[in-house]
Amino acid sequence: MSDDRRVALIRGINVGRAKRVAMSELRALVEGLGYRNVRTLLNSGNVVFTAPGIPPDEAAARIEETLARQLGASARVTALTARELDEIVRDNPLGEIASDPSRLLVAVLADPADRARLEPLAVQDWAPEAMALGRRVAYLWCPEGVIASRAMEAVTRTLGDAVTARNWATIMKLHALASGPE
Repeated sequence: MSDDRRVALIRGINVGRAKRVAMSELRALVEGLGYRNVRTLLNSGNVVFTAPGIPPDEAAARIEETLARQLGASARVTALTARELDEIVRDNPLGEIASDPSRLLVAVLADPADRARLEPLAVQDWAPEAMALGRRVAYLWCPEGVIASRAMEAVTRTLGDAVTARNWATIMKLHALASGPE
């Protein structure tokens, strides 16, 4: 796994009719920043790329700024290293109880320091839901669906646009892309 592989998660594009961004435009935008081996996943703002020597937060800021300037889509971008994504997958504490990967969410924090703001939520009883914290994420089991999730609503209310969530199926696909050959 390359130390230069990055995963950018763009919050809120292509949800409903707002902030429509074609993945071909997104790939071109990221390539235009000088990043290599750019691949998008699904139509919801997931980009895997290689950025030698560029810290993830700097890559995220550059993508966010360019997205707004060139495509008129103002959206929060959070970037991880491939190693961070590997840790997220490896450390999932809810894998035993989560029977449906579309209802297991990983809420990725834009700023790892925001984890402290979620600690009071993590000790609450969310049954039949469950919540656990990783180093930079909150794992949320939403057996009754994401829209009905009280835990996800609490995380979003607490962090606003400083968090973006992907379901486990998407996380695993991103992990495969980030871990595979460049």
